[in-house]
Amino acid sequence: MYYIVLLILRESFIFMLNGDILKQIAFYGKGGIGKSTTVCNLAAALSKSGKKVIVVGCDPKHDCTSNLRSGEDIPTVLDVLREKGIDKLGIETIIRENLLKKEDIIYEGFNGIYCVEAGGPKPGYGCAGRGVIVVIDLLKKMNVFEDLDVDVVLYDVLGDVVCGGFAMPLRMGLADQIYVVTSSDYMALYAANNICSGISQFVKRGGSTLGGIIYNVRGSMDAFDIVSEFANQLNANIIGKVPNSPIINEAEIDGQTAIEYAPEEEISKIYMELAESIYQNNTGTMPNPLENAQIMQIGKMIKERIKKQKITE
Repeated sequence: MYYIVLLILRESFIFMLNGDILKQIAFYGKGGIGKSTTVCNLAAALSKSGKKVIVVGCDPKHDCTSNLRSGEDIPTVLDVLREKGIDKLGIETIIRENLLKKEDIIYEGFNGIYCVEAGGPKPGYGCAGRGVIVVIDLLKKMNVFEDLDVDVVLYDVLGDVVCGGFAMPLRMGLADQIYVVTSSDYMALYAANNICSGISQFVKRGGSTLGGIIYNVRGSMDAFDIVSEFANQLNANIIGKVPNSPIINEAEIDGQTAIEYAPEEEISKIYMELAESIYQNNTGTMPNPLENAQIMQIGKMIKERIKKQKITE
C-alpha cells in the first residue's frame, strides 16, 4: 500500500502548465554549507529571468526562505495544520471544509517568489521528515502549483539526511533532478558522497537523477581541482562554482539575497548564470559513490593542500 501511495503521488506531480512542464528541483548538502543561501539566490535569479518560482523549505528550523523575506520567518505548514486541528480532523477534512487557505501557508517574498516552510513536529515528538511528507501531500491536494501557475519548484532539503521524509524528493522521483551543494571541506564532500549513495539506490527504482554538483567556496581555500576530481570519480558534473564573496554575507545580514542586495555585482551575475544552467539542464546521471578508501584519499589531498596553504601564508 505504501508504494502504491508513492506512485500515485509521483504521477500526480507530473503537470503540464500552459504547455510547459513544471520543473521541480531538490537541493541537498551538508548542514552549514550554504545550501539555503544558494537556493534563495537561485530562486531570485530565476524570478528575475521571468520564471514564477516557489521555494519549499524542508528544514524543521524553518529558515530556508528568510533571505527572500527580509529575514522574516513565516508560519510553518505543520504549525498551521496543528492550529486547524489536523490531529483530530485529518488533512482531508480540513481541505474539504475549507478550514485552510493557500495564504495561510504560502507567503510572497522578493520579486513575487512564493515561500513555503514545511516545519517539523513538536520538540521531542515524531520524525522531522514527517513535515516534508505532509507538505508535499497537502500542496498536491490543494492544487497549489497549478493554481499559482508556477514554472519552477525548488526544494531546500535538510542537510545530508537522505532517509524518511527528507529523501522523498529523490526517492519517488518527485524532483526532476537533484543538485548537491558542497565546498572543498572534507566533511562536506563526505556528506555529498553519502547523499549520492542514496541517489544511486533510488535511481534504480525510478528515483531522481543527479543533475550535478554546485561547488560553493567556503573560507579561504579554493580547491576546485580536488572537487573536480571528486566529481569525476562520482560520475557527476560540476554545474557551477560560487566564489566566496563578502557581498553574500552583507546581503544576508539585511535578510536579502545577493541578487536583491547588489544586482550589478559579479556574484549576482554568477548566480544568474548558474540558475540558467540549472533550468536548461535536462540531463542527469546515476552517481557512482566513492568507496571508503577513495573518499579517504580525497581527504588526504585536502589535508596536503591545507598544509601547503599554511606554509605560504
